Amino acid sequence: MQVLDRISRFIGSTFAYWVLLFAIVAFLVPAGFTWLAAYITPLLGIVMFGMGLTLSLKDFKEVFTRPKDVLIGVLFHFIIMPGIAFLLTLVFHVRPEVAVGVILVGCCPSGTSSNVMTYLAKGDTALSVAVTTVSTLLAPIVTPFLIWVLASKWVDVSFSDLFFSIVEIIFVPIILGVIVKLLLGKKIEAGIKALPIVSVIAIIAILSAVVSINQALIAKSGLIIFAMVILHNCCGLALGFFGARLLRMPEPKQKAIAIEVGLQNSALGASIATAHFSPLAAVPSAIFSIWHNISGALVANWFSKHTKESVHESIDDTKSSTSAI
Repeated sequence: MQVLDRISRFIGSTFAYWVLLFAIVAFLVPAGFTWLAAYITPLLGIVMFGMGLTLSLKDFKEVFTRPKDVLIGVLFHFIIMPGIAFLLTLVFHVRPEVAVGVILVGCCPSGTSSNVMTYLAKGDTALSVAVTTVSTLLAPIVTPFLIWVLASKWVDVSFSDLFFSIVEIIFVPIILGVIVKLLLGKKIEAGIKALPIVSVIAIIAILSAVVSINQALIAKSGLIIFAMVILHNCCGLALGFFGARLLRMPEPKQKAIAIEVGLQNSALGASIATAHFSPLAAVPSAIFSIWHNISGALVANWFSKHTKESVHESIDDTKSSTSAI
């Protein structure tokens, strides 16, 4: 058990490097990874099932004990990131597929890597987990609605198709994970220890599939998409932080809100793009998945070294090591 725990911690702490490594390999040798494209949706389902296994009543209690903080985090996330994405598509005159892809990743819920980054940043980890949980559970309604509002000028968007797809990919696996944990209790603890390993493998497989099937398109349009992704992520982090500061939230909460706003469930974006739009629309999500783990780690490191309050809230080890998306 201790060996498995150490392996999980190592993989979780080096996740950004593995993502970058396999993205490069998939780009250089696409033929070795294209077969994974058929498994993108079930792979993400596995990650979401793992998230369900890590949830507890404490996480939901947090929502009701301080609803204002959680509401601020969720509203900031679903207003700032989609808004920035839409503005970027107006500034950069890109192909419709790329515009849809940028908007798509902007409309996704928070990525669970935000919980790890908030913990490392000495931020309010409990708030981070609560915001991630709520934004993820709201995704079947909010994400399709935002995509329909912002992307309809480029493509036909079916709210109902997106709704049922996100329910299948996210909501059902999470609920199943919660049910399994309630039924098995401590019997499932050994399995939870292995979740970081399984989740990292699944996310890397999704990313590798998207990069491999879009290798030629990335080679042609990758630089401008990368620039848009960096601006998107950095603006989200900055606006989340300064927005929380304007509301006079304590420093640990400012860190949590900043990271919650800036980091997306980009694997969901890649899955939706592949299933409902075009392979090129999945490229922004793939690049975001690489970049936000790098930027998140850098921001967390900077926050941890420039903290004014010695607040470093603890979190269950398996929770803080859960999948990075």
